[in-house]
Amino acid sequence: MKKMILVAGPYRSGTNDEPEKIAANVQQMTDVALQLFERGHLPMLGEWVALPLIETAGSTGIGDPVFNQIFHPVAVDLLAHCDAVLRIGGPSQGADEMVAQGRKLGKAVFTSLDEIRFA
Repeated sequence: MKKMILVAGPYRSGTNDEPEKIAANVQQMTDVALQLFERGHLPMLGEWVALPLIETAGSTGIGDPVFNQIFHPVAVDLLAHCDAVLRIGGPSQGADEMVAQGRKLGKAVFTSLDEIRFA
């Protein structure tokens, strides 16, 4: 069975909330997700679940109450269903929170694709 791995990287960090920079961060995580898939794993991004919910719930912008109610809590909830966390990219309080939560849940934590090994 494939191992589900949450890809955790910067979303808003270092972007000044500029849509193009945020999109570049999501693309970087998605590129890594594809590499995970090609290596036989099932990748997951919290953004893939949270962003459509945020939009449907009527968020008017990044960081508004609707966004904050959904964005990080969804990723934390996803961790319960994942086997590991892969932390990528630069500084990110949110991605670091995913790593901390993953460790708290006893999940494997990796910082590069080459580290990924399961017993």
